[in-house]
Amino acid sequence: MTQTTSTAASWLMIAALGLTWGGAFLVIELALPGITPFWLAAARISFGTVLTGIIWVLRGARLFTRPPETAQRINLVIIAVLSSAAPFMLLSWGQQYVTSGFAGVSMASVALIVLPMAHFLVPGERMTWRRLAGFLIGFAGVVLLIGDQLFASSGASLELPGRLACLGAAACYAISSVQMRQLPEVDPVGLSAILLAIGAICVIPVAWAVEGPPPMVDNQTLLAVGFLGLVPTAAANLLRVTVVRTAGPVFMSLVNYQVPIWSVLLGALILGEALPPSLIWAMMLILAGVGLSQFGALTRLFAKG
Repeated sequence: MTQTTSTAASWLMIAALGLTWGGAFLVIELALPGITPFWLAAARISFGTVLTGIIWVLRGARLFTRPPETAQRINLVIIAVLSSAAPFMLLSWGQQYVTSGFAGVSMASVALIVLPMAHFLVPGERMTWRRLAGFLIGFAGVVLLIGDQLFASSGASLELPGRLACLGAAACYAISSVQMRQLPEVDPVGLSAILLAIGAICVIPVAWAVEGPPPMVDNQTLLAVGFLGLVPTAAANLLRVTVVRTAGPVFMSLVNYQVPIWSVLLGALILGEALPPSLIWAMMLILAGVGLSQFGALTRLFAKG
């Protein structure tokens, strides 16, 4: 297992991931009218698997630097289920019954779930008072940004199970990030391809059992699914694997504070939605929380520059 270090490239990657995943909500809204939720998850994972797999094969199809043990193979399957299959299905189902505000805060809670887990399971990721305070300040910024929507009820009869599904998806992302850090030396492209492939194998039978055969889709839906498979799934999964393996799961969890900001900003720019008056204050809190929690990494980064 490599030493956890965040570099300028790491910061650029989590910024790109925040923008990518924040914009994915808009594309999902465009796709859902033309396809059922579980088949949307299956289609984007399958498309991402094909794209990542082609790149992996062209690179020589290497994965582990040495033959993995049985326990490592089992861990790989668990990570695949928790990093794509389970959260994609949980979110697709849960978001039918909860407000978008609750879903946004659920994703931001990944950072708070990762912090205590990494403290005990990942060398070099010990929880300090400064790091904890930074994450709490950042989380407060997300809550301020979402505002009253967090406490609003969707009125759906299955709202409570829907909320539990969203929180379950957040827990899946947190656990898989920590577990991914436990893997031995591995090719990041190969790991990304394998994780998506196992995820597709898990999601497709569930989608077929729950929603029947895959539906026929129109051109707009097909383009939306293709984009979701290429950018927020294939490319983003590769970036996520790289960040977790090099900079650690705690650093990676900072992405979850950016996603609501980008979602709000892109909604205003593309859909003409009104910007919340709390946006500036929320952004200041989130940036302050990130700066406080990553003070040591930022100091080392600028010292090198």
